[in-house]
Amino acid sequence: MKKFKRSLRGYNTKEVNAFVNEVVSQVEIMVNQIKEKDLKIQALNANLLKYKNMEETLNKSIVMAQETSEQMRRMARIESENIISDAKKNANKIVNDALTRASKVEAETAVLKKNINIFKTRLKNIIEQQLQMVDDMDNIDI
Repeated sequence: MKKFKRSLRGYNTKEVNAFVNEVVSQVEIMVNQIKEKDLKIQALNANLLKYKNMEETLNKSIVMAQETSEQMRRMARIESENIISDAKKNANKIVNDALTRASKVEAETAVLKKNINIFKTRLKNIIEQQLQMVDDMDNIDI
């Protein structure tokens, strides 16, 4: 605490005025410092708000990317299931077609074997008839 000298009408005016001027200048310095700090705080708050907005935007982007990724996975899974299903259907169709062809070939083979046996039997009959005719020719007197 500052002590002042006494003078005729109370305290020494020069000392009091000097002290008041010193206090005023220190208060002005403090006010300026507070204003500077307020400006810095406002700038920092503006930056903080900007960064919070950026963070929010990035979080939204990350969430959207995750949702898009999940949707793409679901679509890929569905597409792969469809491809597998189509492949199974095609495989079943190919197998059924092959079995059908095999059955037709077996039936045709059976018909051919039957026709060959019939042909052989007829050929044998014709040959036997021809032999019989040759034998009969021996019996004819010329």
